[in-house]
Amino acid sequence: MHYSKVKSILSPKNGMNLYRGCTHGCIYCDSRSSIYNINHKFEDIEVKENGLELLRKALKNKKEKVMVGTGSMADPYMPIEKRLKYTRSALELIYRYGHGFTCITKSDLILRDLDLIKKVNEKSKAVVQMTLTTADEDLCKILEPHVCTTKRRVEVLKKLNEENIPTVVWLCPVLPFINDTEENINKILDYCIDTHVKGIICFEMGMTLRDGDRQYFYKKLDEHFPGLKKKYITHFKNNYHIPSPYNSKLMEIFNERTSKAGIMNKSDEIFDYLHEFPNRENTKQSKLF
Repeated sequence: MHYSKVKSILSPKNGMNLYRGCTHGCIYCDSRSSIYNINHKFEDIEVKENGLELLRKALKNKKEKVMVGTGSMADPYMPIEKRLKYTRSALELIYRYGHGFTCITKSDLILRDLDLIKKVNEKSKAVVQMTLTTADEDLCKILEPHVCTTKRRVEVLKKLNEENIPTVVWLCPVLPFINDTEENINKILDYCIDTHVKGIICFEMGMTLRDGDRQYFYKKLDEHFPGLKKKYITHFKNNYHIPSPYNSKLMEIFNERTSKAGIMNKSDEIFDYLHEFPNRENTKQSKLF
């Protein structure tokens, strides 16, 4: 790890990343793409040393309450968070100034902060987003080697549901010829239905590949799936958009099962929900009358 100082911490849509880079080792990670200009080894985590102070000033000066999001570029609950506690400190600031919180993670370390997440949710709104890609535990250890496996993440979703914390699942990426099977998609949907997730984000069954990400992914294909890289190059060439050949059938299953279960399945609707800050006073008044 190494420290850096930055000029700002919140994006125009109130997203933040206190860390840059990641140590989870997911073989498909888009954040490795050259377009993001990470000019250091991806596993050498850049810690935004003044990020918390910038966040404190930004939240204190906000004219309106907002949902603060994190995890789009780096998992906020990497192992380094155990020691540094930047994410926990950010949660404390979000709670102090009355804002809302949402994050994307694959890690069960988030349960460490369940006390704060519950406080934020009681005061305003908190939503936890969890990525699920495969129901096969052995495959999960290959695709996402340095983070808890799917079964443990499902246990986290169950615990959050028991504590009345709303959850959203990212069902992506779906890697062609690897996890794009009806059995896998149905099992993940079973997990989502059983844990009462509020929404599932799935743009389609497939993945994206850009320079930086593509080279790392192909290297890992050679290590774990000999011969598959050649199949990818033949089918997809250097395309950014890599759809599963079974996309239509798998999306049909996805849409049918989520609709039947009452789970939000349209990405725009889910993103609107994640960004919407609740007006608690209006809600209380409507209940009174």
